[in-house]
Amino acid sequence: MAWELTDDHGTRVAPRDWLGQASMVFFGFTWCPDVCPTTLMDISGWLDDLGPDADRIRVSLITVDPKRDSPQVLGEYLSNFDPRIRGLTGSPEDIAKAAAGFAVKYERVPRDDGDYTMNHTSGVYVFRPSGALSSIIDFHEDRQFAVPKIRRAIE
Repeated sequence: MAWELTDDHGTRVAPRDWLGQASMVFFGFTWCPDVCPTTLMDISGWLDDLGPDADRIRVSLITVDPKRDSPQVLGEYLSNFDPRIRGLTGSPEDIAKAAAGFAVKYERVPRDDGDYTMNHTSGVYVFRPSGALSSIIDFHEDRQFAVPKIRRAIE
């Protein structure tokens, strides 16, 4: 992967920055009506379940809606969830490059009211400190299966 994005604190982030620490990555957007807030609540719960081990994993939401999701908007939105979750954004081209690196699909879908929503891959990618993919946690996967997947990646 050869992308570079900006986090909700204004810091540039690239995949090489994640090496040496386990990572969880989720693609979504702040205007998402259900999948994204549900997944972020799940991630917050998983981090609680991990206890002190939660500090050994980096968690990032990469937006699929860079038009609306600036670093500031991401930071405000993510303040509703576990504070260890960082938001990443960039130009539409930067987001496309990152999504391609994860084999994530997304598309803008017009709504009847003239606005739009985004369809996107909803799994949470879990990586080992080496950068190798450890597992994918599916949307609504039971906590009893999700937390052990995360533990395996950080051990």
